Amino acid sequence: MNIKFHLGDDILLKYAAGTLDEASGLLVATHLALCPHCRARNRAADALGGVLLDSLEAAPLPASAMDAVLARLRDEPQTESAPSATDSTNPVIPDPLRSYLGGDLDSLHWRMVAPRVHQIQIETADHRSKARLLRFHSGSTVPTHGHNGRELTLVLTGSLCDRGTVLRRGDIAETDERTEHQP
Repeated sequence: MNIKFHLGDDILLKYAAGTLDEASGLLVATHLALCPHCRARNRAADALGGVLLDSLEAAPLPASAMDAVLARLRDEPQTESAPSATDSTNPVIPDPLRSYLGGDLDSLHWRMVAPRVHQIQIETADHRSKARLLRFHSGSTVPTHGHNGRELTLVLTGSLCDRGTVLRRGDIAETDERTEHQP
């Protein structure tokens, strides 16, 4: 796989710091499953975060802190682990996205949103971010449009042509309120 369009440094640092919304974090984690280059950059961002944490002065914890953490771990519902990203029955959807969907692309319930365009809404626990899968029939175009904020797109299969740029599996596109385009 030859990924040409990668995550921006700001997004990668926010991911490493744990400050991205859930939908953006899901996209980043899915991209990292596909992109060795960004995985290496993510390790560097994690290491930078570790250095920053090491430079902080230690703060005392109450004696009950460990018991509180263990109690929370015991109370969390156990979930089945999702198949590995190398599962040959479903190579298009890498984890963690696969664990959100619970099936392969063809077995999912796609909803038509326009002729030749289908989508699946992906539920997020934070309810402040939106994630969805879009499936376009080959040769489809979307009307020219803009965005109210940042939008991240990850190509899982096929290709996407946007403003003269062709994105393929694993490539990332980022748009914002200044973008008007017709992919």
